[in-house]
Amino acid sequence: MTVHATPRPAIAARRFTLATDLDGTFLGGSEEERKTLYDWIEANRDTVGLIFVTGRDPEFIMEMCREQGLPWPEYVVGDVGTTIAHVRDDGHVEPIPALEADIAERWGDKGNAVRATLDGISGLTLQPTPFRYRVSYDLTPNAYDATAEVLVEELGLDWLISDNRYFDVLPKGVSKGPSIKRLIAHLGIPETRVLCAGDTMNDLSMLISGLPAVAVGNSEAPLKQRLYGRDTVYHATGFGAAGILEAINALDLHDAPTHAAVPASNLALKGA
Repeated sequence: MTVHATPRPAIAARRFTLATDLDGTFLGGSEEERKTLYDWIEANRDTVGLIFVTGRDPEFIMEMCREQGLPWPEYVVGDVGTTIAHVRDDGHVEPIPALEADIAERWGDKGNAVRATLDGISGLTLQPTPFRYRVSYDLTPNAYDATAEVLVEELGLDWLISDNRYFDVLPKGVSKGPSIKRLIAHLGIPETRVLCAGDTMNDLSMLISGLPAVAVGNSEAPLKQRLYGRDTVYHATGFGAAGILEAINALDLHDAPTHAAVPASNLALKGA
């Protein structure tokens, strides 16, 4: 299977690159809205680059592309920023060692220490996937013991709660924002040609990174609150895929299908 079947210009030479979260963002909105976005990307691959920036692991991402017909990304920032990888023509994800070395050093092989330290903490259920540079839990809000946060900090690591149901333990200073900026710099993509899109708190660091960004209309309330007043962030009314298209048009990043009227309150961001 060849996933990038036709030759394309280098991603840095394209007019626009979408760096998008998956759940609730690229996968959000109605079936019709998703199809409109996906078909537009496929019809414009010479001028549109695609990077997935997600909490999901690479194998899950590739399975989604194979089985659900998503446009294949050219690069992936996965595992909440702890994986930075290229998508090969055969559909396999290949980590970029030069970009992951610092992440591995910051993690310091602390997975076993994290699991032992948080074992038995109320409200956390360990996820079975063997991530390389993170440990992740399902979180039960009404049973959660916030002592977990202190314990993680004592290990010299970061913690992140998103969608009020996930608890991630990450290397210090590593998350979606720093990793997407590192990848964009490595590829030579002008920052003004990028749009970061997200909907939950694990997208916060990406959306406040200074890159052009959109919080789609279905974003969780805590994220919207943290983004208030940020002049690089467009607040879409459209959900998921529709919100992405809305922002592309509002910020003049590319000619794209129009799905929703741009709210007057957002017009001040035009050209940001």
